[in-house]
Amino acid sequence: MSRIKNIIKLLFEVGKFKITSFVAVSTSVGFILASGKIDLTIILPTIGVFLLASGSSALNHFQERDVDALMDRTRNRPIPAKKIAPLSVLQIAAAYIIAGSLVLYLWSNTEALLLGWLAVVWYNVVYTPMKRKFAMAVVPGSVIGAIPPVIGWVAGGGSLANPQVYALALFFFIWQIPHFWLLLLIHGKDYENAGFPTLTQIFNNVQLGRITFVWVAALAISVLLIPFFGISSNAITGIVLLLLGILLVISIRKILSEYLERIVFRRAFMVVNLYVLLVVLLLSVDRLLLK
Repeated sequence: MSRIKNIIKLLFEVGKFKITSFVAVSTSVGFILASGKIDLTIILPTIGVFLLASGSSALNHFQERDVDALMDRTRNRPIPAKKIAPLSVLQIAAAYIIAGSLVLYLWSNTEALLLGWLAVVWYNVVYTPMKRKFAMAVVPGSVIGAIPPVIGWVAGGGSLANPQVYALALFFFIWQIPHFWLLLLIHGKDYENAGFPTLTQIFNNVQLGRITFVWVAALAISVLLIPFFGISSNAITGIVLLLLGILLVISIRKILSEYLERIVFRRAFMVVNLYVLLVVLLLSVDRLLLK
């Protein structure tokens, strides 16, 4: 029994289930906004994307096994901690990706499958090698976060020709930039020790604080495009989205202005992610109950 538990735990770790779970959530949001319903048809496309994301994460474990061993934050991951052989992780990654592809192919549509493959290629072939060379790789890398809600959208019957889906994708794209940016800043020294180019090598703390604030403000503005393009036509939802954006900007501005020389990036990271969770919850409730 303990052996089975260890295997399951290892599969969770290799697939980065804590991260890929939110990928599944963002896929569900896209589905709900396109279809206006929650039923059994939402389950399999969401599982398919979850499996693809887990496979992509497992492949990332294999790709970055050398640098993971150099960082305090990642040295206890399965490969550097010698819990599992690199080849076994590669096999698990392939199994996840094949399973996710089959689920999307059989129970969704070709558009969803192709978008899923695009996300895997963008993360593992484009972004992962790029971040070893460029500190600003986080910007093109953020395309990854915009794809899952689009997959949910097309799986829910939405069209890629509908501008509403691009307003939704833009919100998730912009969110990824301060999300990853703040995460990199929290663990900046770790990344430097592993040989990654870091933002702190380009900007000082004052500059970083200002740039981070601009991206967060852009996030708060981008969400207003969602009701503008008609995903939500409820006035109350629009007002709440506006108020949430104002609260976000005020909160982040306070954090950055009070600690310009020693920015509390971790607190800003939590505030931004909480904001996104509230937004997707509000939009989902609006689409399901107030349509």
